[in-house]
Amino acid sequence: MPQSDTPPAPAVERITTLDLVRGLAVLGILAVNAGGFAATLSAYGSPGLWPFPDTGASAAAQWVVDALFHQKFISLFSMLFGASLFLVGGERADVQRGRRVRRRLAWLTVIALIHGLAIWWGDVLLLYAWSGLFVMLARSWRPVVLFRVGLVLFGLFSLVQIVGPLSLYFAPADVQARVAAELTPTAAQIAQVKTDIAEAAGSLAGAYRQNFSAWVELQLSSLMVFVFPTVGLMMIGLGLFKTGFLSGALSVRLYRGVVAAGAVALAFVGGLTWLDDMAHARMMWTAGVEGLLNPLIGLGYASVLILMWKAGRAGALRPLAAAGRMALSNYLAQSILMTSLFWGGRGLGLMGQVDRPMLWVVVIGVWTLQLIWSPLWLSRFAMGPAEWVWRCLTYGRRLPMRKPA
Repeated sequence: MPQSDTPPAPAVERITTLDLVRGLAVLGILAVNAGGFAATLSAYGSPGLWPFPDTGASAAAQWVVDALFHQKFISLFSMLFGASLFLVGGERADVQRGRRVRRRLAWLTVIALIHGLAIWWGDVLLLYAWSGLFVMLARSWRPVVLFRVGLVLFGLFSLVQIVGPLSLYFAPADVQARVAAELTPTAAQIAQVKTDIAEAAGSLAGAYRQNFSAWVELQLSSLMVFVFPTVGLMMIGLGLFKTGFLSGALSVRLYRGVVAAGAVALAFVGGLTWLDDMAHARMMWTAGVEGLLNPLIGLGYASVLILMWKAGRAGALRPLAAAGRMALSNYLAQSILMTSLFWGGRGLGLMGQVDRPMLWVVVIGVWTLQLIWSPLWLSRFAMGPAEWVWRCLTYGRRLPMRKPA
């Protein structure tokens, strides 16, 4: 690698609460992504195209994902990423660290492309790299400005998701009927999903064809759209870091208040998702309401961990903090492990054969592995393997990985 003109910064004390919340987020993301490993993109996004009946235990398992996990942990991850841009880049006046954060985002783009094209289509890192380019320009803003702009960006996105579907109630009957028909899977769509699943499970070449097709579809349909709310969440996260919220510096009373508010929001979202998943009374506007509340629920989860840490439970939370220190490694490892189970050719070819309840067993198994291997790895090494590669690329030199003897 070419030598960097920027020497590595001296080691600083890690912020344990950030590692804890990051560990919770990376594990929680797997619960949401699991269906995308076990089936194709089209089946993952539509209950009517899921390869098993969307009733009983299968529907209940999906309700658990939607009520407790969906968008809660990716929101946390986005907010933490916003904080990390300041931790790496510092104030905008710091030219040297500014170059460092730009290189970091450039190499994250490369890692994201490798992950999305060679490992799994559901990559979120490319979205983060793009969004980070905007947020790094705002890293010297005051918290109040970050909150205002972030809430506007995120709130407008959620508002569109609410107002758009609600407007259909006032549309002519023929328009409503046409939209309802478009949302109902056809026999041709069901047959195509079965064909796609069989191709991905049958051979490595088939799996890569399906992966590439899904990756392109995802990037074209969502990358630019989701940049705006993701930038908003990153700004909110940066503001929360600057106020001391994410580092556990605020009062116990405040964190308890966030837990209480998050619990109320969780109960409301749980009811809406029950109507969708269990009662099958699907109303498109509920996605926007849930999306608006999910970051608050995520912050409620984070506040529970911060309260435990403030109460002196850091030792019991050590495996989770270790998983958070290796969040990138664990995120990539999840994709490798899951595609090894579900893809054909390089894995067991189980795609389309595992329903949601059994998928939860797989998810809990991966969680257990990562909570075991993360502290074991960090007992000998200073950082995770993917973090080490990313850091070496950022600094343009080979950095030590092993801990000093």
